[in-house]
This record gives sequence, structure tokens and C-alpha cells, in this order.
Amino acid sequence: MRTEFTDLDQVRAADDLRDAVVVGLDLGAEELRVPVDGALFLGCTLSPAAQRRAAAAGALVFPAIPDLPYDVYRSRLYTPAELFAGFDPADPGSYAGTPDAVIYRHTRAQGHNPDPLHALAERLHDHAITSALGDALTGAPVAVMGGHALGRGTPGYRRAVRLGAALGEAGFTVLTGGGPGVMEAVPLGVRAGVDEAVLRDLARAPGFGDDAESIGRWIAACPTDLPTWERPRTIGLPTWFYGHEPPNPACELHAKYFANSVREDGLLTIATGGIIYTPGSAGTVQEVFQDYCQNHYGSVGPAAPMVFLGRDFWVDEVPAAPLVQRLARGREAERWILVTDDVAEAVEFMREYAG
Repeated sequence: MRTEFTDLDQVRAADDLRDAVVVGLDLGAEELRVPVDGALFLGCTLSPAAQRRAAAAGALVFPAIPDLPYDVYRSRLYTPAELFAGFDPADPGSYAGTPDAVIYRHTRAQGHNPDPLHALAERLHDHAITSALGDALTGAPVAVMGGHALGRGTPGYRRAVRLGAALGEAGFTVLTGGGPGVMEAVPLGVRAGVDEAVLRDLARAPGFGDDAESIGRWIAACPTDLPTWERPRTIGLPTWFYGHEPPNPACELHAKYFANSVREDGLLTIATGGIIYTPGSAGTVQEVFQDYCQNHYGSVGPAAPMVFLGRDFWVDEVPAAPLVQRLARGREAERWILVTDDVAEAVEFMREYAG
């Protein structure tokens, strides 16, 4: 395991940088007279002498990539405040100038097949986000999947808030896709519980359109004084691939990706405490079978809970649950599949698995 350095004082105190990863530091005034064999310098500034010393020692120097609206080598997850920097709730259209919106426009300008420079930049960024996400997580987090189109003020939204509140009371770290709908309601419940005043305010901006002003009104309706913890309890994994859906303000942190495939597979893989599926559309159904494939073959560890919350939906309307149960017959995964309408039963099932 390589040691990562993101602070200049750490570098100055080190007596050995062999195989180290040094990220985003201005080392132009540093002599770097310690061993640097096999080190990686990502987005660092080095003096000519230090560059020669690094090259002679077999170190690799990846330069900063200019003219990008994002940090390729960032070493931490995003906060909503970072993504929405410059947003003024009194001027909803100001969302258009936030880093989140600017990065989305930049991504769209590159298209689905960006040139090699931008493709590399996006992959390096996403790798850095995955590394930062690993640093932020502890224990066995659980995930909740469900529809992005679920409007604030609907019964389904309220039930998702109740689910989040119950998971929060049980002490779980909760992951979602980081967008609107269920992905917002659940972390809101974790952090605020079922707060009627908050729910009334949110219902005044139930959704958003394609314009910056309606997105801004949607963002502004969410409270900004939600509780936080020393270790994050709510993390979203949104993507600029669906950049027309802004990240929700309810998550403490966001691991926002460019590559949706990396984001989806990553979310399913790190939810080692299991996943609760609420009603959704094609994306949620895809996640059901992608998750079950991991459980079926044990490709990322022991089979973890799959809870289908909403019996009518998952058995009759979109009968994914019976198919998964049939595939799991006789396997370890079979005992960790639950179909229920009861939020309390779903959370207790997850607690049983957590031990």
C-alpha cells in the first residue's frame, strides 16, 4: 500500500518518499533530498533540479492538466457547499455558475467520446474519487436504491424519509445515488428525521426542469443546517453523466463521478451491509440484477441482504423479486432476500446481518 501525501508539512517531515504518492502540492521550493524511488507526483510543481532527481530515481511525474473546471487529482470527496459554491438562494438562476453546473456543461461539450486528454483527465478524477471514498467509509455501509423521479410531498417520498430516519437511528452509514427522489429523501431522513416543517418547505419545490432557475429553487428549498458527524453517515454517489439531475443537498458528502458505469458498480460493491430497493424504473431494476450477480457468484465477498421494499411493486408490477428468489434457491444468498412493506422489518433485517 502506497503512502499518500496531500500536505506540504507531511512531505517536509518525511525522511523517505520511496513509492509514495504526492498529490497536488507546490514543491517548487523544496529540494527533495530524501529517497523518491518509485514515487508518484500527481499534479505537483517541482523545481528543475527536483524533476531531474525524480527522473533519475524512477519516479513518475504527472503534471496538472490545464484549462479544466475540476481538480483531476483531488484527494477528498465533494461537499454540497463545494458543488454549489456561488449559489445564492435569493437568485435561483445563479446555479448556472456553480462548479456543478460548469463541470456538467464542460462534460457535455466533450461528448460521449472525449479526446484522449479529456478522457484521461476524467478517468484520473474518478480514480481519485474512488480512493477518497475508501478513506471516508468505515464499517459495512448500506445502500438504498430507488426512483429519481419521486417528487417531494408524495407518499413515496415520505416513506423514503421514514426509511432514512430508521436507518439513521439504527446507526448505519447510508449510501444513495446522490440525486433527487429517493436518493435525497433517505439521507434527509438520516440527518433530520421525519421533520414536518422541513417536508412542508420541500413540497413547495417538488421537482425541477431543465433550466438553472428551477434547479436553483429545488436546491434552495432544502435546509442547509442539517446535522453532521465526525465520520460521514450519508454519502451520495451522483454522476455528471446524468448532469441534468443535480446532486442533492441532503447528503453530507458526494463522490461525484464522470463515468456512470464506474459509479454504479462502485456503489453496489461498497454497500457491504446490503441494499434496500424501493420502487424505481429501469435503472433500479438494472441495479437489482447487477447486485444479485455479485451475491450469486460471491465476486466481491459474502452474499449481503437484498431487501425489496414494496411488495406489490416488486412482486406484481415489476416482478424482479420472485426472479431473484428463484435464482438464489439453494444458495447462501437465499436467506438474505426479503420482500416486505414494513420499514421496521427491513431495517431489522439489515441489523440482523450486521450482527
